[in-house]
Amino acid sequence: MDVRRAGERYRGGDPAAGIESLHAFSFGPHYDPDNLRFGAVIACNEERLAPGSGFDEHPHSHTEIVTWVVEGELTHRDSTGRATVVRPGDVQRLSAAGGVRHVERNDADVPLAFVQMWLAPREPGGEPVYEVVHGIADSTPYAVPEAGAMLHVRRLAAGERTAVPDAAYVYAHVVRGAVRLGGEALGPGDSARITDAKDLEAVGASSGAELLVWEMAG
Repeated sequence: MDVRRAGERYRGGDPAAGIESLHAFSFGPHYDPDNLRFGAVIACNEERLAPGSGFDEHPHSHTEIVTWVVEGELTHRDSTGRATVVRPGDVQRLSAAGGVRHVERNDADVPLAFVQMWLAPREPGGEPVYEVVHGIADSTPYAVPEAGAMLHVRRLAAGERTAVPDAAYVYAHVVRGAVRLGGEALGPGDSARITDAKDLEAVGASSGAELLVWEMAG
């Protein structure tokens, strides 16, 4: 298990424009050849957008983009004609496939925070797909078969235990609160990259802990 602390993330975004980004992997102008991906995950970005700010229309291709809103509301528009508002508890996925353009903004009057995770598909190309699952229930897995991956959302009370999936690759990201994972204490923004996970548990170390866990095939 390789634990990466929140303070190790490198800063991106454009603070002058109200955009603050923290990146867990090599991203944009920051190139780290030793930190390109883990399993199917190629990006895990913590984004904070001030009211009225956002990312203007930009392209993506050959990427599965999954977004988890922490607070506030994310307005999404894309070239498939979709226009939605994503709120805390919703899982949003944009399968860029052969190519798509989208806009992501904070059109509300309160700050927006979200975690966006990019996964590499097993096969390139295809038609873009967009969907939102509103208010996903705790422990209900969300499948991204194009990447051979499954997202598990875990909300833990203090002392509550949950099994970590046995898998070739597991990527765990703490959204809020504190969690103990395999003997390691993890706080907000911390993550763990686990190879050949077996018989591991995550335990809530504070009330209101929230954990995102990617289960990935080899």
